[in-house]
Amino acid sequence: MNISVVIPLLNEQESLTELHDWIANVMQSNRFSYEIIFIDDGSTDESWATIMQLSQKDASVKGIRFLKNFGKSQALHAGFAKAEGDVVITMDADLQDNPEEIPELYNMIVVDKFDLVSGWKKKRYDSVIAKNLPSKLFNWAARRTSGVKLNDFNCGLKAYNKTVVKNIDVNGEMHRYIPVLAKNAGFKNIGEKVVKHQARKYGETKFGMDRFINGFLDLITIWFLSRFGKRPMHLFGALGVIMFGIGFLFALYLGIDKLFLNPTGRLITDRPQFYLALATMILGSQFFIAGFLGELILRSKRDKSRYLIKQELNF
Repeated sequence: MNISVVIPLLNEQESLTELHDWIANVMQSNRFSYEIIFIDDGSTDESWATIMQLSQKDASVKGIRFLKNFGKSQALHAGFAKAEGDVVITMDADLQDNPEEIPELYNMIVVDKFDLVSGWKKKRYDSVIAKNLPSKLFNWAARRTSGVKLNDFNCGLKAYNKTVVKNIDVNGEMHRYIPVLAKNAGFKNIGEKVVKHQARKYGETKFGMDRFINGFLDLITIWFLSRFGKRPMHLFGALGVIMFGIGFLFALYLGIDKLFLNPTGRLITDRPQFYLALATMILGSQFFIAGFLGELILRSKRDKSRYLIKQELNF
């Protein structure tokens, strides 16, 4: 199979039939063998009924329905697990991503040998205040922190070599940072393509300003995981030793001063240096223990539960 198109969605019933017809037309005109995988992330409208109708008239349509809303990252993870195409294309279900971009994205993976190609919505049709400016700030911070030189990390339209999606772990809210996850997994050939962005045709956006706050918090998480995810003792242990050492030096100074230099002076507990020494030694010990526990957790079996599938179609 040439292409798997993975489409996570939440309450996008109005756009699904038009999106399917558009994708099918592009695929058939380019003679691609393909599948379209819709992942219904707990929709409360008739999205799943529409997906079932589409699957009945088109065997290339497959569907996954979550028991509840688990999030876009979990939806992509489920789609990646089921994808069979040599190239995996992800796109949003709101008709803002243009399926006409798929052939060129496919060629960049197959012919130009990119591991991953991310779309860049250079000209956007979103609110300047609500999306454009926060998005620019977010992308700048992501570039500086991750070292991946992309202009639009959060673009839903991306193309992947199948090997990439089978070897990265997308969970939590990490769908924004799939290029970073791919880089950390050893896939270095990451490209970018300017893609057409279209105004939303139906409904309203499911994302608010809180996604950018969450995005920055996730950025800190992925920076930490990239640098110290496999060796937490290198961070927490180092901080613990430094802080404990500072506290120990203060305590040593107070002890020498009391025993030899000024034995008749005020009590050690009356001096602020005593509490500074005590606090830093306690914090240092806690940091060290945190690093040690982190190392133990890494070596233990992790709980891989992420989502619960309610129904599947055509798998």
